[in-house]
Amino acid sequence: MPPLSSILCINARLQFGTRASFRILHSSLVPQWNQTRGRGLASVAPSKKPYYITTPIFYVNADPHVGHLYTLVLTDVLKRWQVLCGKEAILCTGTDEHGMKIQQAAARAKTDPKTFCDKGAETFKDLARRIEISNDHFVRTTDSDHRDAVQHVWHLLQERGYIYQSKHEGWYSISDEAFYPKSAVHLIVDPPTGRKIMVSIETGKEVEWTSETNYHFRLSAFKDKLLDFYQQNPTFIVPQARHTAIVKAVESGLDDLSVSRPAERLSWGIPVPGDESQMIYVWLDALINYITKAGFPWAPGKESMGGWPADCHVIGKDITRFHCIYWPAFLLALDIPPPRQILTHAHWTLGHRKMSKSTGNVVNPFFALDRFGVDTMRFYLIHDGGLMDDSDYGNEFIIRAYKKSLQGSLGNLSSRITRTKQWSVRKAVQTKDSTSSDLDDQRMRELITELPNLVCEKMEKLNPGAALKDIMSLTYKTNAYITTTTPWSMVKQGHEQRANQIVFLAAESLRVTGILLQPYMPERAAFLLDVLGVDPSRRTFDDAKFGLDKDFGESRIPIEKGENGMMFPPLYSEV
Repeated sequence: MPPLSSILCINARLQFGTRASFRILHSSLVPQWNQTRGRGLASVAPSKKPYYITTPIFYVNADPHVGHLYTLVLTDVLKRWQVLCGKEAILCTGTDEHGMKIQQAAARAKTDPKTFCDKGAETFKDLARRIEISNDHFVRTTDSDHRDAVQHVWHLLQERGYIYQSKHEGWYSISDEAFYPKSAVHLIVDPPTGRKIMVSIETGKEVEWTSETNYHFRLSAFKDKLLDFYQQNPTFIVPQARHTAIVKAVESGLDDLSVSRPAERLSWGIPVPGDESQMIYVWLDALINYITKAGFPWAPGKESMGGWPADCHVIGKDITRFHCIYWPAFLLALDIPPPRQILTHAHWTLGHRKMSKSTGNVVNPFFALDRFGVDTMRFYLIHDGGLMDDSDYGNEFIIRAYKKSLQGSLGNLSSRITRTKQWSVRKAVQTKDSTSSDLDDQRMRELITELPNLVCEKMEKLNPGAALKDIMSLTYKTNAYITTTTPWSMVKQGHEQRANQIVFLAAESLRVTGILLQPYMPERAAFLLDVLGVDPSRRTFDDAKFGLDKDFGESRIPIEKGENGMMFPPLYSEV
């Protein structure tokens, strides 16, 4: 099943004259789960369902790091892209505030858990504001509506016979809030302390042997249903390699899942309805946040109004098992359609070493934002961040991206075209020759015309980084075009019409680029479009067609002299 964004891209390809033909099925627009036949026609019209995208909810036991920043920006770019394409879109983020490690962190801070969580939640809210995340919801697992949703889910699972009580023994990681089978742990020597400890092979986090009586979810009963779901939805997990890995993990067999902890060990959580001696497992609690803010439990006929099924969950690669196995199994048990896609991204390293609070090998995102600014950080994280492979973070890499791509290419192109008295951009737009036979002109027209389609195809595949590289490629080629065609020489030689043609193509390249950059760099893209004189009502994806806007060219803001008027002024520190 193609993701919803593909419908937008199919429309875009048709609008931009792509030769390929497409067959659009109603079942791909707004799927509704049917246990026997998979996804079928929705009972709610497609226009009624907004695009719904989520970040994971973040633990408040420690301060945010650059990985959180990356997840937030990646999700926000995808949400803003839908808005650019004319779609109503909802973004949900928030904080995970229950569990043993929150309880222990609050104890170390000598404060009660709720006060501790309040402080942590405000920190993450501040980060979302600072990086200009356009979230519509901020969910906290300590919210009363979430608590009600979790306990309602528990009742439903219990009524359907999917929950039972028994003794559980196994290796438990407080850091991961997860039990691991013997095959998933091994003995290592902890480098800082020299202690021999058991750790999770998957995450490297320490585990301890635990024996307790608690409630279990019949996960083993969902092996075949999950495999059928993965087969029917081959793009469910992105990138494809992680989809394949999850399928293999499920094929190897599933054990039933412990879904509660004794209250004598875990006091900070949501109690099991009817049995306050047990607390609901933090991951079952946490995953339900996605439907909480989509309005669950739903009134009949209102299931899609809040956006469910989610079009995309964006998560780090370390929590794929919880989101790609446990979560769809819970939903199938509830007869709720699973999310359409889950985008799993790679991690950031520092000095090619895994970031770790214990070793001090971390990056404070607030410091990075203070130094480089919001749009520069948004650009860098998406441009250099990885989906499949980890990326190495460094100030020198941010500076390199700024100097080469932002200041040296996009900013330089903007200055060359808009900050000179040698020509008038408005006159160039008015007198353009769309039939020029010059080979360089023809190639520029082709590049500008093709770009929206290229970007749309990458976005359809949930790869904003690749789309951004396509956008920047046009700025590099436009700069090269100007250098080759030398419009300033044309002016000096009296060839005003030729100069105007070159300036128009360069300005048109900037206009289309500015429109497509809005999800990535909202403030700087708006600045560029203002300087070009693009009316705010002409900045949608549909407006990013070659030659469509015939009214731009007169700056909407004063063009200041010196560094104040530059799109990307020089950096004063390069260390």
